[in-house]
Amino acid sequence: MQLFGKEEDGGVAVYAKDAPLDSVSIGSWRQARKAMHLPWLLSTALLGLATCVPIERPKEKQEEETPPEAPDTGLYYHRYLQEVINVLETDGHFREKLQAANAEDIKSGKLSKELDFVSHHVRTKLDELKRQEVSRLRMLLKAKMDATMEQDVQVDHLSLLKQFEHLDPQNQHTFEARDLELLIQAATKDLENYDAAHHEEFKRYEMMKEHERREYLKSLDEEKRREEEAHFEALKKKHKEHPKVNVPGSRDQLKEVWQETDGLDPNEFNPKTFFKLHDTNSDGVLDEQELEALFTKELEKVYDPRNEEDDMLEMEEERLRMREHVMHNVDLNKDRLVTLEEFLKSTQKKEFNEADGWETVEETQVYSEAELQRFEAELAAQQAELGRQAEQLRQQHQELQQRQVELDAQKKEFQQVVLQMEQRKAQKQPEQAAHAGPDGELKFQAQPPHAAPADQTPPPPPESRAGGPALPDAPALQNQVEPLQNQQHHANPVEH
Repeated sequence: MQLFGKEEDGGVAVYAKDAPLDSVSIGSWRQARKAMHLPWLLSTALLGLATCVPIERPKEKQEEETPPEAPDTGLYYHRYLQEVINVLETDGHFREKLQAANAEDIKSGKLSKELDFVSHHVRTKLDELKRQEVSRLRMLLKAKMDATMEQDVQVDHLSLLKQFEHLDPQNQHTFEARDLELLIQAATKDLENYDAAHHEEFKRYEMMKEHERREYLKSLDEEKRREEEAHFEALKKKHKEHPKVNVPGSRDQLKEVWQETDGLDPNEFNPKTFFKLHDTNSDGVLDEQELEALFTKELEKVYDPRNEEDDMLEMEEERLRMREHVMHNVDLNKDRLVTLEEFLKSTQKKEFNEADGWETVEETQVYSEAELQRFEAELAAQQAELGRQAEQLRQQHQELQQRQVELDAQKKEFQQVVLQMEQRKAQKQPEQAAHAGPDGELKFQAQPPHAAPADQTPPPPPESRAGGPALPDAPALQNQVEPLQNQQHHANPVEH
């Protein structure tokens, strides 16, 4: 799956290139389309710089003016692209070659070879920009991998970087001519598909609106359903009640702008003067943003944000269709820029004097009933998958709750065991304190040899144990032995 997205507020909004188109907010259409300033992105941005006509301005006024902020292209590498352009503009040699180049030289990559001759400090800045972009892409990939893969998985960043076509992944440290060539080619290709992607996205938006309307009607009773259907038809009828919408780029449409916006006499309409008036940045061409500004009066005839029946997203689709119509008829070399020569040639065509009105979005069939049915089938499949995932999460939640109950019971058990141990320890402490000294040392009592411990009673005499007469004690035996010894002494005097 190839990543696609745009940078927003210093961060990155990432989308999968094969993800449903409605994953990108439709509300950002206006900003994104106006951001396609001089499509072919880098090639036209550089070409616009090359074709600018120097204008003498008072020095004081020039210092007060601040350069206009570059419009957002809606591409996920917009910031990198714009920073590269800004750095290249600071090199005198490259700027000189750029002024002498044409759109084909830029798009073919011929101009990229001049990168070898830019100053050292410019190359150093470009190298740093590329390293920052590679680092940003790695972070983007890591965020995606963390969301879709297990942890501690080895990732081949080089292989993953190859999916990004706006830089050379083989060389991740220096900005070379190949990088500029790839940047131009990628921007050109991405913007070629930009309008087609938004047409498809708008179709899905319209189908979702109709699907939700039908589902809402199913939830109503018969009477309420009839009321809602009548209200819906009344809004549709009211929306169609608007003045005639002129064909974009036709004489009638341009003369209306000449008269109502420019405040000039319609009888003095002059295509060359009109072109110069609306080339607001005086670069010699009308870019897409300048063209879309010409359609404001026509769009205001049909759409009013205060009206319930007017959808502002349909107005943006209308603006896109008008611009594509003019580009198809006027942009001869298909570089998505209108030069003065191309503009004047278009005024000589038969279509320029076309008096028929413009067919608006609600008058065209954006989708067929078969496409709506397929869309609803996709929605049903997605809802079923979401339901399955929700059921899995519910079961996991129940298992976690049951596990929590078991853990709480074990915790309570352990707490009771600890409490019992503390109680036993508290009971033993008074007994140990009775045999302890003032400093907590143990005290021992001296006992005579062979004496029985204090807590034991002496054993009874043997005769008592055997049931016979008791033996005399030791003092009595001593008194009996002494007289016998004296008698023996007097009886044997010779021995002395």
